[in-house]
Amino acid sequence: MSWIKDNAPCLVRLGRLAVVATFVFLGIVLCHDVCSGAQPARATATDVKALLAEQLEADWIEQDVAFTRRVGSKSERTQLPQFSLAHTRRVIQRAEQLADRLEETSARTRIVPLVSTLKNLTARLLQYQKVGKITLKQRRTLYIESRRLARKVAFCNPELQFAKLLFIKRHDSAGVYHMCDQYYGCNARPGGGLYILNDPFGDHPTLVNLLSESVVRDGRLKGQKLDSGTFLSPELSFDGKTIVFAYSQAKAWQKYKGAEAYEWKPEYSYHIFRCRADGTGLTQLTDGPWDDFDPCFLPNGRIVFISERRGGFLRCGRHCPVYTLHSMQPDGRDIIRLSYHETHEWQPSVAHDGMLVYTRWDYVDRDTNVAHHIWTSYPDGRDPRTVHGNYPDRREGRPWMEMSIRAIPGSHKFVATAGAHHGHAFGSLVLIDPWVVDDDAMSQLTRLTPAVPFPEAEGGKSRIRKHQVYGTPWPLSEDDYLCVYDPKITNRAIYWIDRFGNRELVYRDPGIPCLSPIPMRARPKPPLIPDQTIQTAAARATLSGRPLAATIAIANIYDSDFSWQSGTRIDRLRVIQILPKTTAPPNVPRIGVANQTNARAVLGTVPVEEDGSVYFEVPTGKEIYFQALDDRGMAVQSMRSGTYVHPGEHMMCQGCHEPKRRGPQRLARIPTALRREPSPLQSDVDGSNPMNYVRLVQGVLDRNCVACHQAKNALDLAGTIEGAHGWTRSYRHLAARYGFYFDVGNGSINKGVHGGSRTIPGRFGAHAAPLLKYLDNRHHGVHLSAEDFHRITLWLDCNSEFFGAYENTAAQSRGEIVWPLLD
Repeated sequence: MSWIKDNAPCLVRLGRLAVVATFVFLGIVLCHDVCSGAQPARATATDVKALLAEQLEADWIEQDVAFTRRVGSKSERTQLPQFSLAHTRRVIQRAEQLADRLEETSARTRIVPLVSTLKNLTARLLQYQKVGKITLKQRRTLYIESRRLARKVAFCNPELQFAKLLFIKRHDSAGVYHMCDQYYGCNARPGGGLYILNDPFGDHPTLVNLLSESVVRDGRLKGQKLDSGTFLSPELSFDGKTIVFAYSQAKAWQKYKGAEAYEWKPEYSYHIFRCRADGTGLTQLTDGPWDDFDPCFLPNGRIVFISERRGGFLRCGRHCPVYTLHSMQPDGRDIIRLSYHETHEWQPSVAHDGMLVYTRWDYVDRDTNVAHHIWTSYPDGRDPRTVHGNYPDRREGRPWMEMSIRAIPGSHKFVATAGAHHGHAFGSLVLIDPWVVDDDAMSQLTRLTPAVPFPEAEGGKSRIRKHQVYGTPWPLSEDDYLCVYDPKITNRAIYWIDRFGNRELVYRDPGIPCLSPIPMRARPKPPLIPDQTIQTAAARATLSGRPLAATIAIANIYDSDFSWQSGTRIDRLRVIQILPKTTAPPNVPRIGVANQTNARAVLGTVPVEEDGSVYFEVPTGKEIYFQALDDRGMAVQSMRSGTYVHPGEHMMCQGCHEPKRRGPQRLARIPTALRREPSPLQSDVDGSNPMNYVRLVQGVLDRNCVACHQAKNALDLAGTIEGAHGWTRSYRHLAARYGFYFDVGNGSINKGVHGGSRTIPGRFGAHAAPLLKYLDNRHHGVHLSAEDFHRITLWLDCNSEFFGAYENTAAQSRGEIVWPLLD
């Protein structure tokens, strides 16, 4: 004390200096916060323990009601009482089995006393059974106790030992109930938010509206809160420090009130935002009249996302803009296109090997409904490939759609939601094992929720909504998952489930569905795969005037997972471009006799060497497919899907659909084609690019057929334009009856020669067209020149189309060249 008295004047001075220093320090901090746009996290946590307890009992009672409906025959179900001992015994048995599974983990010390309590419960149950008299109250008490104990066992799971759970609340989209329309911002219903559930598996859960006090730092919505629109597709960075998500102001709701709305404005569409894990630093990354959503962090720091910036429309219905893979810098700059696919894609995520996995809808020359499954590509968009399910033999043989695909920790497998074509991204959960040989059915799939059928594939269109039970799974292991669930399809809640049938409610909002649960913790970052394309601003800056060439190589075209006809020799490879549809309504215009078919253009051909190798240059940014040609220039095999290359890309294939699960093939020598420079595309005849029936075919008919047919009063093959579609008379008389085409539509897989999933070698196109037998001297001594024969067979190989662009069909009908607006 004496020291303080002796030094009091000095301490006073120091105190004054401390006060001044404190104000200076606070000024610096405040200035930093204002200048940097940082925001203190002021969101408050709400205790939800009481609400959750109430919801849990309601959930357990609902499960008991469902049990009485499921067990036994119809007569037995009417006699099964509420909270039956049979149901309680089943709950205890499941808890015992779960305890056995978890006893082998770090949860053993917590599990042992619970197992002892389970045995006591079993003894009480057996005593009730022995006595034979038990009241409803006693049965209820025993059942609730068993459920509460089973929940304690479940939450000992080491996979659930994290402190925070990220998720969103959102209403289901309005508008057409369809896999495409659910992601258009014009169909968004306002309401919901971005939330954190603290202590999600403990005794004191609290809820935080993460953005309740945050305002946007920059962009069109600068200074505003995101509190009146709707949220979609949150994603957490690998280090657990940053969140990205899509948000729409949902202003279309004020105008349309949930009715069908096909209108695109910045205030209607989804845009991507970023914030810190505490909700601060809220930043808008994208904007515009198009929808941007499904963001995903890449190991190299960029963000891949889904966007309508590709352009084009769905071919089979309504006003549905196409959306595909894009990527950008983490601050929203340098947006590039990763996918040139002409139909929709969804929900990219990163596999453990660093590859992208996503859902692609694929229906080139085939059924519109049954192929929306897992695809992979490199993070820069290179080499898109299907994993399985793209060519089902039967519509009923497997799910029609796989959504929300994510890699399972510690596994090579994936989890997905088996959904419907005419529905939203919900259904039954499946496990995908790509290491199993694909049988075009169920070989690679395991049902995780077998009580729920695959929507639409099992039960038909009328039962789709009834089967949209599960969604947005987040894998914790091959056995454990977070997801949303609601058997009534009215208000989905967050659950933990395992593959053995256990299920526990984690959180439910009584007024709005929950979606997309994500553990708020760091997770291993997959390996970084370097870009091998010249797309980003940094890559383009290194060009120094070098050309943006892209090449494709095939080691051996005969190496395939199908059988070539005996003696088949492939002479050339034809490259055909699939053109994006630039008009919204289906069959407007009607490209040809095939329903909802693609407009296309023949880019050219390249040689195939004796050893089956091919090496050629190809234009970038165009969706293409290939046809293998014989020495007469007729297609022997054809793709019914598409691919594309990017600037600087060098794509390599082993063969023509080589077996996927086979090990790498050791080559005895370098393929012939790879010992030379890549072949340039050799353009084809006039009328093939752009495709135009009048320019390609009508002249052949005029030279060789029309006069004779008129003289003999045979089939009129004149070039007169007539009918609703603007086709010529010759086309109407030839295409459907004598041509060859694959039909496109709901159920076209079952249309025999016009359907199926994959092309059978030698049994399509000109080789299978009835017109072929009329092209030589068997038909009244006809003798076509080599070019005229090629023109007809080329047309037949290209699905017997009439138009080659979606625009200005009147000019195309007159034989004028019309270039597509979007390629």
